[in-house]
Amino acid sequence: MDGVKKRLKESIQFRLSVALSVAILVVATAAAAFSFSSAYFEAHEFQDDVLRQIATLLDRQSAPMSASPTGSATHTPESDEAPRVIVEPLKRDGAPLVAGDRRLAGAATLPDGFHTLDADGRALRVLIYTLANGERIAVAQDAGVRDDTAREGAWRTAMPLIILLPILLLVVADLVRKMLRPVASLSAEIDARSEHDLQPVETDHLPVEVRPFVVAINRMLGRVAQSVDAQRRFVADAAHELRSPLTAMSLQAERLGETDLPVDARTRLTTLRGGLERSRNLIEQLLALARIQAKTARPMEPVSVHATWRRVLEDLMPLAEAKHIDIGVEDGPDVRVSVDSIELTTLIKNLVDNAIRYTPDRGRVNLAVRETGSQALLTVTDNGPGISPHERARVFDPFYRIPGNEQIGSGLGLAIVRTIAERMGAEVSLAPTDTHTQRGLRVSVRIPPQSR
Repeated sequence: MDGVKKRLKESIQFRLSVALSVAILVVATAAAAFSFSSAYFEAHEFQDDVLRQIATLLDRQSAPMSASPTGSATHTPESDEAPRVIVEPLKRDGAPLVAGDRRLAGAATLPDGFHTLDADGRALRVLIYTLANGERIAVAQDAGVRDDTAREGAWRTAMPLIILLPILLLVVADLVRKMLRPVASLSAEIDARSEHDLQPVETDHLPVEVRPFVVAINRMLGRVAQSVDAQRRFVADAAHELRSPLTAMSLQAERLGETDLPVDARTRLTTLRGGLERSRNLIEQLLALARIQAKTARPMEPVSVHATWRRVLEDLMPLAEAKHIDIGVEDGPDVRVSVDSIELTTLIKNLVDNAIRYTPDRGRVNLAVRETGSQALLTVTDNGPGISPHERARVFDPFYRIPGNEQIGSGLGLAIVRTIAERMGAEVSLAPTDTHTQRGLRVSVRIPPQSR
């Protein structure tokens, strides 16, 4: 009961359905009751009219009823359609003319008109009528049979309303659900958006009652978009401002390294150059992330994955050679995907760069692409230490680095990969290269057909 009360309080659709159902039930019950009572009384009036018509018909007969050869009362034959009618002639002094139906023995004392007699525990509906020749007759029917006939006719009148009532309730519930379907569609549309999609919601297809709410949401989305844009501009501007002095410091460190320095100073210089290199990588990745997040959608065009492999390897080969990493591209047919070529290059470059950095010296990195049904599957595998299962969800967070990791990095590589994948509608998954030892890392990127 508490659940029903809570739903009645919180759900407009449920409240509207209940309110309309109660209103329909009340109106239909009142209409059925009125129809039943009207039909019931009309049936009685019709039966009284039948008695009156029989008396009028007998009044028009040429021979009086007292001259009947048998001198007995007249009874209409029994029928399935109407109750039996009893016709009795009455004496003027109040006694029956002949020995007829004993139940009408007291009818002679009654005045003309309709009466209800109680005879032997059963009620009779009697019409006392005086003929043109002065003779009085009693035309009667069993009241119980009359009531049954009237009740049956009244039920026939009210039955369509009773039958149609549950159908009407179902129709009302379905109509209410369909009328509120735009709200459910709007909810599903907003829920399906990514956190980066702050475009206004279309209001042309929405009902007038819902539009003010959607307009308010659009205004809020506009304010959020302005705030996010301001933050992105700040990050981009800060990265740009930091790039120039870091570049200058790197050049000064390189020149300083060319001079004769004591061993202790050269050690510190190496540490300084490593910090500068890490800072430069961080700034470059911050700029890349800001560009991707602020980038507007561009028309897609088919891009060769193998050509993208080659461009990425040309940039990262010096890093791989410094660690003696063996990078291989699996043989197979080329796959073309309809994406932004710059975004695809950035995605693959970050994956390969991470694989090279976290693979130990003389390790191996493999690149592969193939078609699986209607999807394109890109994989980058290495034989490094891998990522533990409880860390795989967090490594996509910006600036998150696995504890104990000594490699130079900023923790933005996989965050950039996830951002680009979401823009493409692609799915990124992590798994160990060797399932037995749980070592190595296999990064899979599934590009759906709508992005191909």
